[in-house]
Order: sequence, then structure tokens, then C-alpha cells
Amino acid sequence: MITIQGILERLTYQNPDNHYTIAKLRVRQISDCVTIVGYLAGVFEGETLEISGEWVNHHKYGDQFKIEIYNVVLPATVSGIKKYLGSGMIKGVGKSLADKIVNHFQENTLEIIENEPEKLRDIHGIGKAKKHLIEEAWNRHHAVRRVMQFLQKNGAGVVHAAAILQTYGSHAMDILQNTPYLIARDIPKIGFKIADIIALQSGIKKDDDKRLEACLIYTLLSFEQDGHVYGLKTDIFKFASRVSGIEYDKFELALESLTDSDEVQIEYVPGEEKLNDTDSDNAEGNHTGLANREPSEIRVYLPRLYMAESGIASRIKAVLSMPLISHEITKDKILEEILSKLAVKLSDEQLNVVTKVLGEKIVVITGGPGTGKTTLIRALCEIFNMQDKKTVLSAPTGRAARRLSEVTGNKAFTLHKLLEFDHENQTFGKNFTNPLNLDIFIVDEASMVDTMLMYKLIEAMPATASLILVGDTFQLPSVGPGNVLSDIIESDSIKVFSLTKIFRQAQESPIITHAHKIRNGKMPQIKTLESDDLSEFYFIENQSSEKVVQTIIELCSTRIHRAFPHINEIQVLTPMHRGEAGTINLNQQLQKTLNKSKNGIKTRDFIFKPNDKVMHLKNNYEKDVFNGDIGIIHEIIKSEDRVMVDYDGRIVEYDILELDELSLAYAISVHKSQGSEYSAVIIALTTAHFPLLQRNLLYTAMTRGKNLVIIVGSSKALETAFNNNKTALRLSGLKEKLIKP
Repeated sequence: MITIQGILERLTYQNPDNHYTIAKLRVRQISDCVTIVGYLAGVFEGETLEISGEWVNHHKYGDQFKIEIYNVVLPATVSGIKKYLGSGMIKGVGKSLADKIVNHFQENTLEIIENEPEKLRDIHGIGKAKKHLIEEAWNRHHAVRRVMQFLQKNGAGVVHAAAILQTYGSHAMDILQNTPYLIARDIPKIGFKIADIIALQSGIKKDDDKRLEACLIYTLLSFEQDGHVYGLKTDIFKFASRVSGIEYDKFELALESLTDSDEVQIEYVPGEEKLNDTDSDNAEGNHTGLANREPSEIRVYLPRLYMAESGIASRIKAVLSMPLISHEITKDKILEEILSKLAVKLSDEQLNVVTKVLGEKIVVITGGPGTGKTTLIRALCEIFNMQDKKTVLSAPTGRAARRLSEVTGNKAFTLHKLLEFDHENQTFGKNFTNPLNLDIFIVDEASMVDTMLMYKLIEAMPATASLILVGDTFQLPSVGPGNVLSDIIESDSIKVFSLTKIFRQAQESPIITHAHKIRNGKMPQIKTLESDDLSEFYFIENQSSEKVVQTIIELCSTRIHRAFPHINEIQVLTPMHRGEAGTINLNQQLQKTLNKSKNGIKTRDFIFKPNDKVMHLKNNYEKDVFNGDIGIIHEIIKSEDRVMVDYDGRIVEYDILELDELSLAYAISVHKSQGSEYSAVIIALTTAHFPLLQRNLLYTAMTRGKNLVIIVGSSKALETAFNNNKTALRLSGLKEKLIKP
């Protein structure tokens, strides 16, 4: 490993989420600045750094020094310390105050501030408040560096230092040194691995109770990431055993300890339980230890998921028990009202559903494309309006809410906005004690609502109100844990109205007819693009992923582009992010072809250019932009490192440190497309996508297109997706809790 020392000349780029940095270092022995790359944090331009690593050669940018370990070299001379403190790096310390402090403590100044800040009060003009301000500013300035150096020293890697600091702030070092396994609970994706390395380095035994408990919590959080609301004890122990290298049966006491401290919730599956002799004396409600019970199945929940699942069931039952206040209205009156207000004649099926919905407290309306779900929502809004009932429309995502507003002509809200979600505190303003002000609550795209969000929405709904859930259960399940809409339907606890009739106009659409065939398990005959017959649905056979990408580029740049010239009209969908036909490569190749602009701004993964199609990746409540929102880059101001994005006429500004919230969106994943519609959809489908090839994914992708759908890929991949109707099993107990009296 090579070590170099120099002055940090310029921070060219720094990722705020993981501190990946590209910078220029001025090294005394080298005439030009050295480009350094790697994970670097808690440093400022002008500071002296000692960096260990190796030289690498980038094919485009030439020689670079890759950072493995770094250290900030603090000045040792009186003049150097004065310059360092007076530079403005430490908030509250200007040049004159820096001179006073250094004149008093001389070469020991920085050590005093670091380790004995109370002594600062010996200096005239520094009282308790000023001392505290300097101490806090110093700690803030050096906190990231300390965490990064601690992780490097322990071989834990530094890529997730930002997440640790964001979670624990000034307490990060204390957590890392004294209770590292807390990270496993608070930062699910990375916590256990980092905590385990640190703890084992410090001498903790592999079978230590805290390690085993942390491993079980990490396992449950991993199960949640996979969509499960709970885990079976046997599965959890097997997973934890693999992760920790500890025998399966060692986890019994750890699980019992977590249960006693209410860090997990145990549920015994209804059925026979075998109680042994030691258990029988205490069978009446006393906790006797999991090891003494032998039920057929033990479910293990994280408490918040157990509370959410149980809360949904109990709240639904409570709402159903309330009397319904409904005005009598005849079918003829409904038909007349809808015809006069909407110029629409309801079908017999729709009329029947409207009539019955008016007599229910909670209902589900489901059906495939072209069956009139949207018309039904519009009709219900008119009838409820006629009855002077306050009706609120909502959907899980911003895209779905906007689409609902467009097709119904009524204002629709995202569920998070409606429930007054506070992103900073991760709390909801609307709840049981502060309910929503409404009579009718309509939730569209309800299949996208996970267990936690359903709990929050039904908790905030007044018991006197009515709830209408609208969705297509054949689409992909929610990203978060649970099968909420499917569980509600299968429980038979509430009325479900399925729209089955495809309207004549929809019957003429190959997109809709093919989608219904696939939904019903019948493989449709899809025309090839070379066919002389004009259609709205085509299949282009390409065996290799490389050829699939080339064909998609050609379609987007020439053939389809002529019919759909606006960039937002065409959307490429693919099951995965990685690989030749994944979103990352497709976006880079499509950008290269479709956007010839030279005025770009570079981030770690992309170069963004004016007129690029981009997607916002996480909810940003300050900007009022949400995960999955798609916009067009309106302007790039390179001199100020700013990017302006146009979201349907509203310009939103990003600085260079916020660009990780954006991704190119010429191609997006099928999951990200849920709740949206596009004029033309091109679907990449190759055997390389095998892990995700399922019928509901194919169906979801197809039903995103309004006027044209083209599948580009291999027949084998198409057949694999169609034949795989086994959706990934998600463990959820909601159905049983709804059935249980």
C-alpha cells in the first residue's frame, strides 16, 4: 500500500449518501494535482491529508489514486493552527478569536478543543454558550472523519458511514464502540454485517447473547425486505444460523429473550399444540419459554408489523360494526344522474355494483383493464355528491394520484400527503385521535398499498365513514411487506365486486384483449412487427440481450418516434436494473442515441443533459417530488452546479449534491411503472431476466400501454413468464385475523 500526503485542492464531486469522492490533491513532489477517488468524508478544501492506497489507471481519465485509508493531518505549529482555526471551518471561530485561543494554548490548542473543551472558558470572552458552540462545531466537523477512520481501522468498510451518521449523529462513535449491534436493528440493509465485524474485532464471542439477538432481528428485517410480514421460527433460525455460523438450536434462548423484552412478537398458529410436562402446570397464560412448546408452527413478527396487521383486522371489524347512514336511491335515479352529469350510460354490471356499494361500509372493486373501474369511480363520486357526502380520492403514489385526477376530473391525493406524513420524524399527522374529515374514502391502485400504509390509512379513517378499495389483484404486489388487498378479498370478510365485462371499445384493443387472455391463463397469438396487419400489440423475436438493446434503440429513435414524437409518450420497461437489457445499460444507450446535447453534468453513474428524461428516486417533501415521478431536464447551470427539472410544467431545482435523487428514465423497471400509463410501451424480455419472469410481471408491463405495446425478446422468455403463475409466497396473517371472530 502506497502513502502520499498533500493539501486538498478541490472537491470535484462527493456523493452525500455514501461519501464517494473525486478530488484533487496537491502533492509537494508532483507538479500537477493528483486525482484521488474513493470514500472520503469530514474533510474540507485546504486541509492536509495523508492517504494510503494504490495507483489505478482509468480508461478515460488516466492515472488516479484510489483511497483505502486516509487521515487528516492537523497542523502542529502555532502559525499553522492559527490559520487552520481562523479559516472559518469551525463555526463560531473567526480569525481574531482563533488568534486569542492559540496565543493562550500554543501548540496544545487542537488537543485542548478535542479532549478538554472546558478549558476554553479560561479565555476572556468565551462563556458557557460560546464554549458549547465551538465544541459542537468541532465535533460536527470531525465526526464523519472519526467514523470513517474507525470503520477503516476495523476493516468494516466506509461506504455506509453516511447512513450511520445520519441515524446516530453525534452519538455515532459511542454506538460503534460500545453497542455496535444497535446498528443491526436501526439500519437493516447493512447494520448486522458492519456491527458484527466491529464486535468480533473487539473480542465478543460468536455465541454471545447480544450477537444472536441482533442476528435474529437482522433476519426479520431481511424477511421484511422480501415482502414478508412475519417469519416462521424454523426459517428464521436456519437463516440466522447461516449468517452467524452458529448452530440452529442456540437461537432458542435468544428468541425467548427478545420476546420477553417485547422486541419481537410471537404468534402461535391456530391448531394443535403439544404441551410437555413442564409446560402443563403453567398452560394458563403464563410464559414458560419457547423451548417448552411444540406447536405446529410459530410465527415471529417485528412488533410494528404485528401491530399493523392486527390493527388492520380490528379496525375493519370496528368499521363494519357501525351502522351505515345511507339515503335510498333507485336504479333509475342513478342512471338518470350519471347520464346527465357524465354523459355516460352505465352497463347493467356497473349499475348493479354502484347500487350495492351504496349499501356497504367497506367494499373492494376489482377488475382488469377495460372493465370500467374508472367510470365506476366517477359515477360513485357523482352519487355521493348528490347525497352531500364528502368524498376523498387517493392513491399510493404521486403518478397514480395524478392519473386518477385526470380520468375522474376530481382532485386526488397521495396517501402520504393526505395522512400528513412527516418525513423528518417518520410520523403521520392523521390517526385515530386526529382522523380525516370525510364520509367516503376511495383508494385507487389498492394492490400497491402495503401492510404499514394500510394500517395508517384505516386508522385515520373515521369509523362512521365508508371505505372503497379499487385495484387489480393480478398486478405485482406492493413493494412493502404484505398481500393486503388479496388477503382482504380472500378472507370473505367484506363484499368484493369484480368487474368482468370488457366494454366494446376496449374489446377492439389488442392490448386489453391480450392482457385479459394472459390474466385468464390463455397465451395470446401476438403479431410480429413485420406483419402487414396494423395492430397495437407486437412481438419482436431477439435471442440475445445485445440484439434486444439494439432493436429497442432503433424503435425509440426511428419507427415509433415518428408516431409518438414527445419523449414522455414512449416508455421502455424491463424487469431488472443490472445486465445488458437492464435499466442502467438501456438508459445509457438510449441517452447516447436520443440526446446529442454536449452540455452535461456528471454524477457517479450518469451524465445528465438538458432534455434528458429523468425519474426522482425517493420522496422529497420539501421539493414536493416523490419516488417514481418522471420529468424532463429543463436546464443545466454548470457554473452553479444546478439542474432544473420540469415536472409537468413545474420547475424543481437540484444542486449537485442532490443528483443522486435522480436517475435517467428512458428505461425504468416494471415495478416503478405501476400506477402509470404511457402512449407506447416497449418491454424488454430476455432469458437473462429469468429470476423475475412471472405472469403478473408480464401482465403489469402490458397494461401500462394505452395505444401501443411491443415486446422485444425471446419466445422462451415470453413463455417462461406466461407459464410462471406462482407468485412469490409472502408470509402474512391478515386473512386469518380477518376471518377470526
